[in-house]
Amino acid sequence: MFLDLRQRLEYGAVLAIAAIVRAMPLDMATAFSARAWRFLAPKTHRQARALRNLAKAMPETTHAEREAIVDAMWDNLGRVMAETFQLDRLLKDPSRFTIENPELLDRYRSEMGPLVVAAPHMGNWEIAILPLLTIGANTAGVYRLVENPYVDRYIRNKRAQLYPGGLFASKSNEGLATIMRIATHVRSGGALGMLADLADWHGVQVPFFGHPMWATVAPAWLARRAGTRLAVGRCIRIGKESRFSIAFKELEVPRTGDVNEDIKVLTATIQREFEAWIREHPSQWMWSNKRWPEREFEGVRH
Repeated sequence: MFLDLRQRLEYGAVLAIAAIVRAMPLDMATAFSARAWRFLAPKTHRQARALRNLAKAMPETTHAEREAIVDAMWDNLGRVMAETFQLDRLLKDPSRFTIENPELLDRYRSEMGPLVVAAPHMGNWEIAILPLLTIGANTAGVYRLVENPYVDRYIRNKRAQLYPGGLFASKSNEGLATIMRIATHVRSGGALGMLADLADWHGVQVPFFGHPMWATVAPAWLARRAGTRLAVGRCIRIGKESRFSIAFKELEVPRTGDVNEDIKVLTATIQREFEAWIREHPSQWMWSNKRWPEREFEGVRH
């Protein structure tokens, strides 16, 4: 009873914030949200984690440079929050989106087939799947389940137009049944988008910024076991407005006699592609997430 009351109050707070954000023009709302995040987020524990991650990954940067990158990161995340509440309006304006390699999409248009797209938390990652919708792909997504069921349903509804094939919760209690639905979706020719840059202690260790980290094997597993194509994709914000550049890169799926090794090699390739993009646009990646065990930061100055 008390849990449900708390969840309803949280949901009410989300609706109130959404109402405020949607009462403004998009660019005004994103600017307001960015300022709020740049003021509030550094006061949380995630500020220190972001600086530690940066110091570990890019030790060549100075402390002042790392602070500037993290400040710009909070700015971007604030804009992402506002864009989530106004996603329907954002998607109605195609002039805000540029596809960097349309020739790849043109090839998929004529021979789509099953496809898995692994993406990092860069720019506005929700929009990274958008180009596939423009060529008629039946897109589905994997997302992190929100503990509050009212908020979870609200967010799912906001994302629904990007994922007509459905959304699958990565922490669903249904476990195997969810995995089977995902496999069925891609084997039937659907496209699946998933974020693959979070630490997964049940995954495999691969290099990331010169350090071993635990990465999810899900994209590589689907490509190797379910026979799908595999691509990495990313969405970069252009300037400070809600304008984006989206790129895809198809990866070759190794097929040797050792399936597990193929999956590990492919997982390492995914993380290597992510690292290259992050180095190119460090302020647009979410440094505040866990990537390495906290004990590994002993002696790391941030």
